[in-house]
Amino acid sequence: MSSERRTRVLLLFGGRSAEHDVSRATAVAVAAALDPYRYDVVPVAITTDGRWLLATEAQRAIAAGPAALPSEFAVAGDPVGGVGDLVAHRAGAAETSPLAEIDVVLPLLHGPYGEDGTVQGLFELADLAYVGSGVLGSAVGMDKVMMKRAFAACGLPTPRWLAHRDGHDVTTFADQVEAELGMPCFVKPANMGSSVGVGKARDRAELDAAIEHALVFDEWILAEEAIVGREIEVAVLGEHPPDASVPGEIVPGGEFYDYADKYEDGAAQLLIPAPLEPADADAARALAVRAFDACRLEAMARVDFFLEADGRGFLVNEVNTIPGFTPISMFPRLWEASGTSYSELLDRLVELALARRARRATRAGRQRP
Repeated sequence: MSSERRTRVLLLFGGRSAEHDVSRATAVAVAAALDPYRYDVVPVAITTDGRWLLATEAQRAIAAGPAALPSEFAVAGDPVGGVGDLVAHRAGAAETSPLAEIDVVLPLLHGPYGEDGTVQGLFELADLAYVGSGVLGSAVGMDKVMMKRAFAACGLPTPRWLAHRDGHDVTTFADQVEAELGMPCFVKPANMGSSVGVGKARDRAELDAAIEHALVFDEWILAEEAIVGREIEVAVLGEHPPDASVPGEIVPGGEFYDYADKYEDGAAQLLIPAPLEPADADAARALAVRAFDACRLEAMARVDFFLEADGRGFLVNEVNTIPGFTPISMFPRLWEASGTSYSELLDRLVELALARRARRATRAGRQRP
């Protein structure tokens, strides 16, 4: 092994959201792909009640090699200072902490408290490089209502939608959905991913139930028209300008691409590359970059579309700022089909994170008196 110091990566997984288990599985796949000769991986788990733990079992498995890795990391281990240690070690106050001397954070925290700008703000306070979008892009990319508003402001074609905030009259909202969107439609929490809390409504009774269910997960929800069309996805990587992958197509195993399709039974078919005419593939890639820019995203995202072949063409559905990295996930598979392997993809993301911190440090230095 080279005597050169390895890049110390804080692999942060678990979290407080409903996507906690997804994160644990994603962390295993990422740990297996990080080159041990290049990276010193420090796995830290966040429990569902917000405690930070040095994941000792995960650490032992990583040290033993890919064959020793479980299907998902256990959220167990020794307590670390979490927020306090991350901020303090930059000031030289926590040299003995396992969080000391971290070069870059790889947050694999799907959903609220991980993908929404909250933990990104913590990394900014700690002056740490981190993979993915910054505070603003993460917040906009997580909140589907603000995301849709950004798309509209930039003139991007999207499905019709309506938003509702808890505390306002639910009956009035349901009446509006029936009148303006019609049935069937989908109801979603504004700040969840992986199809958690999403319901399809075919009639008023199902609409009322879907609204009630979505409000369990978030104060803000939205209803969207149901699109009869193909589901196309494009992965975006880099900045100024970013690159777009070949498009892929999802053929759901059920009525729509839900949590089970994504992470459990793998019943959905992923067609990579998508069977599109070259001009349509180019249009999808260009639109993905526009959606990426509209939400002020950085480094990576997966952009999801519907394609109405005999109607409005490509409609931007949403962006995902921390897309899944499990073996069956679309994001790494799209880049593999575009000529970038899983490990190369992670190398690139780490490089982007370190470069962004260097840029910001230079600018911050110029701003100091």
